[in-house]
Amino acid sequence: MAINAFVGGVVGVERSTLAPLAGHDFHLASRAAILSFLISFGLVKAASNFVAGGLADRFGRRTVLLVGWGAALPVPVLIILAPSWGWVVFANVLLGVNQGLAWSTTVNMKIDLVGPERRGFALGLNEASGYLAVSAAAAVAGFLAANYGIRPGPYLLAESLAICGLALSLIARDTSRHMQLESGGAVRTRRLRRVAAEVSFRDHTMSSACQAGLVNNLNDGMAWALLPLFFAGRGLGLGEIGLLASIYPAIWGAGQLATGWTSDLFGRKPLIVAGMLLQSVAIAAFVILPGFGWWLAESAVLGVGTALVYPTLLAVVSDAAHVPERATSVGIYRFWRDCGYAVGAIVAGVIADAEGFSAAIITIACLTGLSGLVVALRMRETMPIAGRALN
Repeated sequence: MAINAFVGGVVGVERSTLAPLAGHDFHLASRAAILSFLISFGLVKAASNFVAGGLADRFGRRTVLLVGWGAALPVPVLIILAPSWGWVVFANVLLGVNQGLAWSTTVNMKIDLVGPERRGFALGLNEASGYLAVSAAAAVAGFLAANYGIRPGPYLLAESLAICGLALSLIARDTSRHMQLESGGAVRTRRLRRVAAEVSFRDHTMSSACQAGLVNNLNDGMAWALLPLFFAGRGLGLGEIGLLASIYPAIWGAGQLATGWTSDLFGRKPLIVAGMLLQSVAIAAFVILPGFGWWLAESAVLGVGTALVYPTLLAVVSDAAHVPERATSVGIYRFWRDCGYAVGAIVAGVIADAEGFSAAIITIACLTGLSGLVVALRMRETMPIAGRALN
């Protein structure tokens, strides 16, 4: 949990500072150009997620964790020294590697360490630690940016977090033997493309989770990159934007302490459907009910909806996957989920340039609601009643 908090803290610094940096230091006017950092981050993180499970099965969880931290160390330095926006985009390629490998590995380590009846609770703890750190880092980075400038203060914080995460990972133990014990010594026999096809398309439950994860991160990308520009365009300063950028992941992070456990007790599907629909309403309300007070409340509601969905989707895939293929299946799900950052950046950027911020935000709200309806129609419940009774 502590390691994952440092993973979240590194990316949290960017959530309140990187989009304003594009206009302040590099004078970018096009929304699509500004969101290019999110496209590079999302695509690389998705690819890193895809391979993280297989690498962890082959070389061990701890090894992959250390490689992920190695990719994080140059990121803040590159942004501090960047003479052009291209440097920032490249830094986010490395950040995507870090987030894909390191966060995926902490997820798989949690799954290894607990049995199926406690899986939702454990994943809720893991995601809570990461997103509470995202929130705290976003708030602190916004304060530093408002009082001392966007560079270098916030990114010195990011570098210190990366160093701490690497140091803690050096003393972590590998958890692969726990997975081998649960599987009874079974090994993966199917090729990666067959597992990928099953998770992505053939299995109704896992494919429903994949599309919901993609749409969830599509709207998270909007919250990360588009909402700060939307708020700035309505007169808010860096400090207020930093506060709004921190409220959403704070509620999201803290809420997962309860929602993961609740999914173990009452089932996964109801929480996912409710969460996606709640996100849809909250996103639309940013346009329908403007004003700083309303935006605080809407950010909190968006955090509640995301907390219902985020650990529960991971638990669904973990429940439905074959044990020897579980790390790979989770990696495939996380590939689709984090493709949502790139898709969201493209969709939001193009619509915002053509029709304005409000049209982009409403479009993403509609896509989120539609995704919740797909889950309601296609996904089966994966938490057995016997397991719930045992809890």
